[in-house]
Amino acid sequence: MLPALQHLLVLQDRDRRLTRIQAELTAVPGQRLYLKNKASKTTTDFDTAKRQSQLVESDRKRLELEVDTLKERINKVRAQQNDTRSNEQYRAYQHQIATSQTEISNLEDQQLELMEKADGCARELALATKQLAETKAETSRYLADLDARGAKLEAELEVAETARDLAAEPLDDAVLHRYENLLKTKGDPAIVGVHGGVCGGCHMQLTTQAMVSTRGQAEITPCPTCSRILYWTSEMV
Repeated sequence: MLPALQHLLVLQDRDRRLTRIQAELTAVPGQRLYLKNKASKTTTDFDTAKRQSQLVESDRKRLELEVDTLKERINKVRAQQNDTRSNEQYRAYQHQIATSQTEISNLEDQQLELMEKADGCARELALATKQLAETKAETSRYLADLDARGAKLEAELEVAETARDLAAEPLDDAVLHRYENLLKTKGDPAIVGVHGGVCGGCHMQLTTQAMVSTRGQAEITPCPTCSRILYWTSEMV
């Protein structure tokens, strides 16, 4: 095989490794953001459950206070009722007591509803608390793994960049520019094999001249259709 082609194939392999490392490294911030957003959502769910539980408890205490106030009012009215000598006033006091007792009954019904609601809120809060603790531990562990992976990829990237530069050194500037331009316009692969007289890049049938030139290995041969650089080995049919 033409030495330039051998160097190009090595360079292409190094570029692939470099591209893979760069892609994995670029994905790290997104993965870190995903984990943080997941943890943030769990925290929000916990805060919501806690706030709802507090609201229900606040409503329950408010109703309890209202009931106590009404009971105190009934006691005062009864004391006034016992002191009155007017039948009309006595009936008025009795009406006030009955009205207050009805209000107490309604408030106690609301208290029962709130007690059931409080039980549900307590279960949701317990679940949210558990999920928050688990998510925090999981996120902390995964973020530590990501930091370690990021550091490892940074080191691998440095090695891969050096290896890539070394692979490019033996190549003529014109050949290197041609290869790099193909990467930009065609993407990977830029150097392709020939199989059954077909270009390994665009999969189009090659001309006889292109096949002869590729097998002759005397010069770098482009595919007439896609312009990718062709190579051929004896293992290829």
